Amino acid sequence: MKWFKRLILVFTVLIAILAAVPLLVSLDDYRPQLEKMVSGKLKEPVSLKKLRFVGLPLPHLIVEGVEVGKAVDLKIAAVSVTPDLMSLLSSTKVIRRIDIEGLAITQRALDMMPEWTKADPNAEPAAFKLLVQTIRLTHATLQLHKTTFGPFDALIAIGSDGAPERADITARDGKFHASIEPAGEKFKVKVSAKDWRLPAGPPIHFQTLDVTGVASPTEADFRDIKASLYGGSIAGRIAVGWQQGLQLKGDFAVKDVELRDLVPLFSPQTRLSGRLTAKPVFTANAPKPDQIANVMKLETPFDVQGGVLKGVDIEEAATSRKGSGGETRFDTLSGYLAMDRGTQRLTGLKVETGSMGAEGNVTIAPDKSLAGRINAKISIVGKAGVSVPLNISGTVGSPIALPAVGAIAEAGLSAGASIGAKLGGWASGILGGDKKDSTKK
Repeated sequence: MKWFKRLILVFTVLIAILAAVPLLVSLDDYRPQLEKMVSGKLKEPVSLKKLRFVGLPLPHLIVEGVEVGKAVDLKIAAVSVTPDLMSLLSSTKVIRRIDIEGLAITQRALDMMPEWTKADPNAEPAAFKLLVQTIRLTHATLQLHKTTFGPFDALIAIGSDGAPERADITARDGKFHASIEPAGEKFKVKVSAKDWRLPAGPPIHFQTLDVTGVASPTEADFRDIKASLYGGSIAGRIAVGWQQGLQLKGDFAVKDVELRDLVPLFSPQTRLSGRLTAKPVFTANAPKPDQIANVMKLETPFDVQGGVLKGVDIEEAATSRKGSGGETRFDTLSGYLAMDRGTQRLTGLKVETGSMGAEGNVTIAPDKSLAGRINAKISIVGKAGVSVPLNISGTVGSPIALPAVGAIAEAGLSAGASIGAKLGGWASGILGGDKKDSTKK
């Protein structure tokens, strides 16, 4: 048993040596050289706060406080590199794992990645081959132009040929997960989310979201999208391209989506509830992502059932001179929306309720000015049904709805001023403008 005791003694000594190495060997003397080397490669200022070697549980190198760029476009709290010690004696050096903690990367750094990772044609061939097996990210964030994605964790497995075998991205709160796997020349993408809000654009709240598709370095085709949100559902597809600018193309089927909490995300001034059913088809081609809304083309029929339009009581407006206020409950609000480069055309508008109906067409120009006509038909005691044509003008923020010349006399009403004011407020509610009494100048 003496040999066993000796083996234990040797093993204990080795552990002690490995534990003492960080205390005996300082790597900070090499830090300026490493900063200069990386800075020359990236052509950006690079700062490293500390280098240290750790012997246990496996020997590995830790780099702390990494900052890249004058504006710190890329920042890392710590990078840990764990090599396969036996491979250091062979022509292929193997890095078992690279752990990156606290990565924060900006939009500019993402844009610069192709330049930073581009091979130098004048560089001498490497004396050895380097193979990384696993990259692990912990508590990472993407700081994009107007939003932040994260914090999230990621695990990337790399094959013996140096190509990624699989990548998994998981939000720290567990509400979002995405997986990416090679599929020929492209990658298969799967996304699942629960109780999750979009990190960019309107913060739409999804109860559930499932997306499958394929992607390449220049485009993605999310061919199967299913989601439940605001008590309803959507299903459809989106194709995205970004080789030159940004291109979008897609279609959806929207069913029974409650508008009360959704509409304010797009138009804070609009107060409208009801369950929406629609089939939007859209395309866009913009030189920059932030210009996509200005070039969007979209068409869809729409139907809203059992809703409330706040800001006006149309029946009250038809029978009195009372100012704006109240609400209109409707059975159906329907029509067709066509949007092209900022101009929105609402045609075949229909509002139906127990004692009131209205129909017409309205155009919203890119500068938010309004033009169109709405015919309101209101049931009044002692009359069969009064139809009043209203000319729509003004702007989305301050719409005007006035009876056409002679309409009041033909209808046999004396409350013309009240009708103009109240239906002006009604148009404002539909189009997302301010609630104003058009009789007050």
